[in-house]
Amino acid sequence: MNTNDERPKAEGAANEWPLWEVFVRTKAGLDHKHCGSLHAADPKMALQMARDVYTRRQEGCSVWVVRSDQIVASDPGDKGMLFDPAEDKVYRHPTFYKLPDAVDHM
Repeated sequence: MNTNDERPKAEGAANEWPLWEVFVRTKAGLDHKHCGSLHAADPKMALQMARDVYTRRQEGCSVWVVRSDQIVASDPGDKGMLFDPAEDKVYRHPTFYKLPDAVDHM
């Protein structure tokens, strides 16, 4: 057995490749849902791997892959500053509006 094997180890290769987030839209759905992450060398490989891993049963009709380092997210510490100001705008809630009887599915 050769202990000086030059081939890259699977875990080493995965650490060098960027992390991609995978979103799949089901045939019955209107929106893409996050379903997991994977490591891939480039966008084409990420899309192929996402298709193979997350749509094996042909449940999807669209796949998005996004590099994790390109996602910008709000800080949980800023929750009050970002979301609390909407609480004082009660007119945005439909509680003040009377709907006609013909509109019964809202």
